[in-house]
This record gives sequence, structure tokens and C-alpha cells, in this order.
Amino acid sequence: MQRKQEIEVKLEVRDPDEVKRRLRALGFRRVQARHFESNRLFDFPDGALRRARSLMRLRVADGKVLLTFKGAPSQSHRYKVRRELETEVPDAGVVRALLEGIGLEEIFRYDKYRTRYAVSKASRDGQGEIVFDETPIGNYLELEGPRRWIDRVARGLGFGPRDYITLSYATLYALRCRAAKRKPGNMVFEGRGRIRRVRSSASPALD
Repeated sequence: MQRKQEIEVKLEVRDPDEVKRRLRALGFRRVQARHFESNRLFDFPDGALRRARSLMRLRVADGKVLLTFKGAPSQSHRYKVRRELETEVPDAGVVRALLEGIGLEEIFRYDKYRTRYAVSKASRDGQGEIVFDETPIGNYLELEGPRRWIDRVARGLGFGPRDYITLSYATLYALRCRAAKRKPGNMVFEGRGRIRRVRSSASPALD
């Protein structure tokens, strides 16, 4: 099991080609090819995890199944900072049955295509990781690592602190649906699953 404190921000990407060019110029190389991810969030019927601003996630991606718990985000001026426990599991169906067996139920599903980047050597302000996510609501970078590293790399990519996003994909999706005056469902690509209504879809604690 991997235990860590997650420090990250999202950046909205409007010009993927330019961002990828800047990544190369900063010394980043692709360490995991573009792959599809299916993510499912679980909560108790009374929304106990949502109220605690925590989450339980089951992810299937690139031949792996990952079960993740994230605690409530701590107060941070610019970054999302939270405790994360994650472990690889052998069978998504069995784990889902276990989660449902203790009273959890699926509340939200979101899909994305993800490409992972990293540099070979740590810098003086630490080392982190970048992922490029293609989602049904647009393209985003996620920068995860030490705060000074995040600031330096974001600056090199043409972004500043005002561009930092600490909202979850679930919340970004809910806000997009609200702006379009449509009922939220699951954040999935067309043809990859039937849309259904989701309870508590506006909660920033979903991810």
C-alpha cells in the first residue's frame, strides 16, 4: 500500500500542442503512454464520506485496478493537499462487491485518457509528476509534487498561481452542467456508458 501526502493543482489546457512543446523544453518525457481510465466513486447512502470531504475510488487503468482513499483536504492557499492511501488490487469486481458489502454504493463515474510525464533527475526544489488528462469537459494538466516545484514548472509552462485549480473533476463537471442548465450524470465519453443521475454531484469533496 502506498501512503503519501498529495500536493497538487490542475491547469486547464487550451492549446495541447504548445503545452507539450513546453514540457519537452523543460526536460519532461513521457513515462506512461496515453491510456483510458475508468474511475468510480463510492459513498455510504447517507453521504458520510462526502460530508467528511473524503472519498473512496476504484480505478481501472492501463491493466491495473487501484483502490484509493483520500482524506479531507487541508487548508492551503494555492494547492490541494490531502492524505492519500492507495493499493493495487487484483479484481475490480471482487473489490466492488466488498465495498457494497460494507454499505458503500457507487455515486459517480468519470472517464479520461491520461498520459504521464516526468523528468529523470530531481531539481533543487524537489521532483514531481505531471499528467495530461483528456476528459469529457476539456483537457487538463495535473501537477503533483513539492509546492516550489509546482510553482516553477507551472511558470515554465506559461501558467501562474491564478490559473491553479484545486476543484475535483466531479465538481468541475457539476459546475459545467449547472452553467449549461442541464442535469448532471456521469462524466463519461459518449458511447462508453449510459448516463444516469448522480446524488451529491456538486460536492467539492468527490475527488
